[in-house]
Amino acid sequence: MVKILTFILLISPFFLLAQPFNKDYTPVFESSEKSLFKIDDAQKFTFGYLKVPENRNNSESKMIELPVYIFKSRSTNPKPDPIIFTVGGPGSTTMPSAKYMEYYQYLDDRDFILIEQRGNYYARPHLDCPEWSDAIYQSNLPDFDKEKTASLLAKAATDCRNRLVKKGIDLNGYNTNEIAADIFDLKRALEIKSYNLLTMSYSTKIAQVMLRDYPEGIRSVVMDSPLPLASKFDEESNQNLMENLNLLLDDCTADTLCNKAFPNLKARFLSYLQQITESPLKVSVENPKSGKEEIFFLRGEDLIAVFTNAYTSDVPNIPVEINMILNNDLSSVKAQLIKLFNPPKYGGDGIGMRLSVWCAEEYPFDSQETITKETKKYPEIKGLSPAVYSEQVCEIWGVEKVSVIEDKPVSSEVPVLLINGQYDELTPPKWAKAMQEHLKNSFHLVFKGWKHGPITNWGNPCAMQAANDFFNNPYSKPNPDCFKEITRPVFLTKEKGH
Repeated sequence: MVKILTFILLISPFFLLAQPFNKDYTPVFESSEKSLFKIDDAQKFTFGYLKVPENRNNSESKMIELPVYIFKSRSTNPKPDPIIFTVGGPGSTTMPSAKYMEYYQYLDDRDFILIEQRGNYYARPHLDCPEWSDAIYQSNLPDFDKEKTASLLAKAATDCRNRLVKKGIDLNGYNTNEIAADIFDLKRALEIKSYNLLTMSYSTKIAQVMLRDYPEGIRSVVMDSPLPLASKFDEESNQNLMENLNLLLDDCTADTLCNKAFPNLKARFLSYLQQITESPLKVSVENPKSGKEEIFFLRGEDLIAVFTNAYTSDVPNIPVEINMILNNDLSSVKAQLIKLFNPPKYGGDGIGMRLSVWCAEEYPFDSQETITKETKKYPEIKGLSPAVYSEQVCEIWGVEKVSVIEDKPVSSEVPVLLINGQYDELTPPKWAKAMQEHLKNSFHLVFKGWKHGPITNWGNPCAMQAANDFFNNPYSKPNPDCFKEITRPVFLTKEKGH
């Protein structure tokens, strides 16, 4: 059976305190005339590389290079505290954001700095894992024996690890603590006195570590879709998924038009997911390469992708898509299945970095017993593991466990704005709410009907505006007019184009 659902987008003793980093080095930023991308001539910027140790716990560590863009504010009188931005993942590249600075409102007031997280695509070195990417591709083909998935992924992890280590890469140098130190070193190298942090999803963990370990100069922080240090992502993912799916379906029921168009949608869909989990759905599609008919067997964990794969812009159409499935109209499902025949376009970019982070910071604090129970708990998605990486894969990757402090909440009085999408099953709003107990000067905005990563919703930049308003006045809760206008989504009651 194929698994359409993929979660977006880790052996030494524990210590009570974070391990001290080797300070015997000087971070260096060297500008470069060769930019990674063509930038609009009207946008003034400096591009270069930050040089830092690969592993600050090793006095003989080699230096690595992280690309950095420094974009000058559009203001003739910019504020003195720039914004430093890095995206989520772990394993996602920040650098392509450089091509779209005309859309970033932050530049109206202050400089805006992009830094690539170590190990990602444009960093030197880049921890790519094409072996892993190819294994995922193979495991999703209809003729693949799913009983061999674990051994296939184990081999991919082994091969990737061996290749990276042979290249001289220290996998223990790729974690959130080191990235936080990188950003602090960027501050040092650029001689920045005061600055603001803009983070989202995984990179909100970086912000939390910085508030704890490197608070000097941090004026304010925005955390979009925050992932608390103390959260148990691998234990809670299935619960968060089902809670948020139920929330959306309940909102459809509460909407007169949605409920009239799709009566009893919640009960029918949940029952259907349970039914096909017990007796997998047989779906035939044409292989675009061979022209032959191929058979997929789908379960609830596959078809729940109608919710998990949706972006904020797709939310209004989710009830329609569910109703199509219930009426045996599988055209959208088949379109997604056909894509599985295409080999991956990217060679496992950043997967090595992602494995190092996850297997050092999440896996050690997980209960494998809880994960096993959660895999079986929900009849609609029974068999879906909530863990990003299996115990076997993390043991193969073999990175050192981080200190126990990395599983504890961070306390700070620095102003923090927490932003969530209401239907975010990856980093639910309840996590941000719990963080507020320890972040004394924090505010929380929940965007109704939105999903993961509100500040990147280009169809409605309201979250970006709220973030920018906060940077300009960090001791007040932002309340832009656009936020007041966002209410429960208006669900469509017929297919697009009809």
